[in-house]
Amino acid sequence: MLTLGIETSCDETAVALVEDGKLLCEKLATQIDVHALFGGVVPEIASREHLRVLPCLFQELLVETGILASDIDNVAVARGPGLLGSLLVGVSFAKGLSLATGATLIGVNHLWAHLLAPGLVEELAFPALGLLVSGGHTHTYLISSPIEFELLGRTLDDAAGEAFDKVAKLLNFPYPGGRFIDMLGHEAEPDTRLFPRPYIDNSSLDFSFSGLKTAVAQYVASHPELIFSEMADTDAIEALSSNERHNLATVCASFNWSVVETLKIKVERALQQTRRVKSLVIAGGVAANTRLRNTMQEFAVKKSLQLTLPELDLCTDNGAMVAYAGSLLIEAGYSHGLDIEAIPRGQVVPMDWKVGKSV
Repeated sequence: MLTLGIETSCDETAVALVEDGKLLCEKLATQIDVHALFGGVVPEIASREHLRVLPCLFQELLVETGILASDIDNVAVARGPGLLGSLLVGVSFAKGLSLATGATLIGVNHLWAHLLAPGLVEELAFPALGLLVSGGHTHTYLISSPIEFELLGRTLDDAAGEAFDKVAKLLNFPYPGGRFIDMLGHEAEPDTRLFPRPYIDNSSLDFSFSGLKTAVAQYVASHPELIFSEMADTDAIEALSSNERHNLATVCASFNWSVVETLKIKVERALQQTRRVKSLVIAGGVAANTRLRNTMQEFAVKKSLQLTLPELDLCTDNGAMVAYAGSLLIEAGYSHGLDIEAIPRGQVVPMDWKVGKSV
């Protein structure tokens, strides 16, 4: 069974072909350079870029694999949550392709696809506790099967990845700046008293990182020497004096520690409430963070859980995860018709699948 995956939920345009659970080929175009000037994703620009590059990527995919559009059995598309204009580009393309070729259409929850992505390289053990950590969402799920997700905790305001981006912007790192915080954070020990671990003095499984972001903003405002006068790059970081670099590294390490410890506390709390999982699955863009990966590895060993982490290229938005998640839904007997809608961020993606192939 050959499944095409289409991903256009934010600022990555991606297509991929998955056959019987194995990735055949993927094409991806990132918009990082386009949005870096603005310090974040501009929705209108993002949707126009998707419209410009998606047909080209699809043709490149077919040429490289030697596969015809008529050979594709299923078309899976990320239908949400995400930027509405961006999602509409992918959903419209998927509808047209399905209508033209007769391929089965399936809409995929972008968040679920992230958590299922590691299944492309290793078998997932269910039931699992899933932690999704991305720029727009920080969620925990009880995952009973590839099509059964129970939301346990969610983002109340700023997600973890959004906090990384905003703190990086305060320091004048280029977008996306989380990689610089991760890199510099390795160079110093965190001051665990410097910043709070937000929203943990309660019994909630929900997340709130706005208070931590504010604490960092106040600290940076009182230490303006930490801020680069111009947007930083690797050369600017290398030009820092040893004392300047150490002070900046300490801030990065301390912020990183606060985020990761908060995530660990919430995951342990969710585990105590579920008490019946075989594995821990971490996914999303922030799953590439080194401290998070190391901390969760130690935590999983302590709790005798199988830890499933995506490879680094599967942490960011990609077409392979959409194709894989879509193929699992179709194998379970579900599909969508041409009336499928894109679901923007802030709305719940409905489980409005139809049984059997829809037209």
